[in-house]
Amino acid sequence: MKRRRTTLLSVTALLAAALTALPAGPAQAEEVEQVKNGTFDTTTAPWWTTSNVTAGLSDGRLCADIPGGTANRWDAAVGQNDITLVKGESYRFSFTATGAPEGNVLRAIVGLSAAPYDTYFEVSPRLSVSGDAYSYTFTSPVDTTQGQVGFQLGGGTDPFRFCMDDVSLLGGVPPEVYEPDTGPRVRVNQVAYLPAGPKNATLVTDATAKLPWQLKNASGTTVAQGWTMPRGLDASSGQNVHSIDFGSYRTRAKDLTLVADGETSRPFDIDPGAYEQLRLDSLKYYYTQRSGIEIRDDLRPGYGRPAGHLNVAPNRGDKDVPCQPGVCDYTLDVTGGWYDAGDHGKYVVNGGISTWELLSTYERSLLARTGRAEKLGDGTLALPESGNKVPDVLDEARWELEFLLKMQVPAGQPLAGMAHHKIHDEQWTGLPLMPDADPQKRELHPPTTTATLNLAATAAQAARLYKPYDRTFAAKTLAAARTAWAAARAHPDTYPDPNDGIGGGTYADDNATDEFYWAAAELYLTTGEKEFADFVLGSPVHTADLFGSLGFDWSRTAAAGRLDLAMVPSALPGRDKVRQSVVKGADRYLATLKTQAYGMPYAPDNNLYDWGSSHQVLNNAVVIATAYDITGASKYRDGAIQSMDYIFGRNALNMSYVTGYGEANAHNQHSRWYARQLDPGLPNPPRGTLAGGPNSSIQDPYAQSKLQGCVGQFCYIDDIQSWSTNEHTINWNAALARMASFVADQT
Repeated sequence: MKRRRTTLLSVTALLAAALTALPAGPAQAEEVEQVKNGTFDTTTAPWWTTSNVTAGLSDGRLCADIPGGTANRWDAAVGQNDITLVKGESYRFSFTATGAPEGNVLRAIVGLSAAPYDTYFEVSPRLSVSGDAYSYTFTSPVDTTQGQVGFQLGGGTDPFRFCMDDVSLLGGVPPEVYEPDTGPRVRVNQVAYLPAGPKNATLVTDATAKLPWQLKNASGTTVAQGWTMPRGLDASSGQNVHSIDFGSYRTRAKDLTLVADGETSRPFDIDPGAYEQLRLDSLKYYYTQRSGIEIRDDLRPGYGRPAGHLNVAPNRGDKDVPCQPGVCDYTLDVTGGWYDAGDHGKYVVNGGISTWELLSTYERSLLARTGRAEKLGDGTLALPESGNKVPDVLDEARWELEFLLKMQVPAGQPLAGMAHHKIHDEQWTGLPLMPDADPQKRELHPPTTTATLNLAATAAQAARLYKPYDRTFAAKTLAAARTAWAAARAHPDTYPDPNDGIGGGTYADDNATDEFYWAAAELYLTTGEKEFADFVLGSPVHTADLFGSLGFDWSRTAAAGRLDLAMVPSALPGRDKVRQSVVKGADRYLATLKTQAYGMPYAPDNNLYDWGSSHQVLNNAVVIATAYDITGASKYRDGAIQSMDYIFGRNALNMSYVTGYGEANAHNQHSRWYARQLDPGLPNPPRGTLAGGPNSSIQDPYAQSKLQGCVGQFCYIDDIQSWSTNEHTINWNAALARMASFVADQT
């Protein structure tokens, strides 16, 4: 997986350099028990604490006084090293713990006590004064004799007393079976269907023959009925399913339900208004992701917070960020931009594809037959810039564009004109942590060809879209794009280090052919210059099949260029063939949609769902939607619209992956400041936030503890600890905004 190598790591501060040995005494061990002296009957040995923690025996427990005013969880900790773990073996991690006063969060981990300090399992329960017993099972992904059991207790403002007992790490236990609550077996789009759009549902049943269904209104009256269509075994879920088509019912209504096989679906509407709101909510997401500016509570009630990373203590800040050691001898002001995801990092490659998709959402509104640019106009998103006579979506995208421009290597420096790949904390931070409270040193990472071309592409695209509103800014972005293009041509194979994943995601990519094509396409569409047309026409990407099962993403950007070449008017020779290639790709995704009993244009090879699969579904739908814009054929409109059903609950988990939309929706996305699951004083993610969705690789320890052996759509859990299945990111929400705007325009 290329997006992130690992996250939520234990850090050096947690370990031996900061530890104070506790009194020695006899150790107790059972045959398969890996923890020594977990009952604290006569001694605390061999447990250690960080130097700021005072601990000792109290009533047969280990009790520790935890100081206040620390920044990170691991700044105050108790633990035991030299734990043996066997790869593939299942362990039960259990303990009792209390905290006084109540309400403090404990981060309990099983991980590696040496570099790179990986975490294999973690939980973050909230402690109460009454004492609670905790028990979890997980499977070790490694063989090691350098394991560690740790209880991280820092990050709080006030001191408190922590006590623990009966700590156990028992090997050889049966793995715990996780059974998600999937609700009724009739799976629908829990939000809304369009009156004149397709209306489909999925029934999970053992029946092999067709079954009757009824559509009921809010008062329970049957308003439509018919028969299901058996589909057999669905590979994406491992379920036997039937399809239900009730598209002939076109009356607007609220709180409808679908009944089949003795089951009643969750309620839904037939009403286009939900998509008008989703268009706005999915774009409003970006304001609360902003770095370097106070988030105003009057604009986002419940989400107000101080500006992050402006060199105001405890922030080290983004105003004068140095490079990693040995990379450069200058500092850059890289304030602004969007925090990439649930962490405080900012990445040019992910910022690039996200900015492109927001700008393309606006550009489509100007060019498509059903485009409604006024719906994205000034004042629509309630931003600080609203009222400046510039479309709000352009104001929001500019916040990221200005940051991307700042990441360019200054003239006179080695690699001038290239773009630094990313900027983030020196070490990983824990959850929760507000942006203004992040104490970590920030670092610029080496420039890369891929980052440079992301800058070139988005800056070139910006030049044509901002010109009617700010000619100076448009000229600035075009100049930066030209500079970046020349620098990338001079350094065509400078790639990010795939091991550079401490403190932030790697975003590793060792092939820039697609980024070169995308950047050349955007530069051509903005300038019309022969140099860029020749590059586009001469690229092997230009005639390649770009619309595979995974579609496009931050590491597969050629489709961005292809889609814009198809939609933005130009004199490019052979443009009709470009448009035909998009239609052909849409035909493939439509064919996939028809084979999927859950009705999505996504069927990854070997049923291995990708990281961020929910946005892959949406980006494949973008291709179908673009084919509708090109051809006007209703089958593409209907296919794109139907793709939203999966996102909103017509899936194996019967869950909407968008916060605030649908009766059962994802709302515990992995985040350091949308962290209500860990701190009741913090909010859940704002309405319109897309969760990553099923990920067969389940890279994080929490998902691994719950989802071993999961099938396709079931490789997801709505928990803040599951960063591999349940993170939110700026590029995923960009896909949601793009499709929400398209569907809203079909009303």
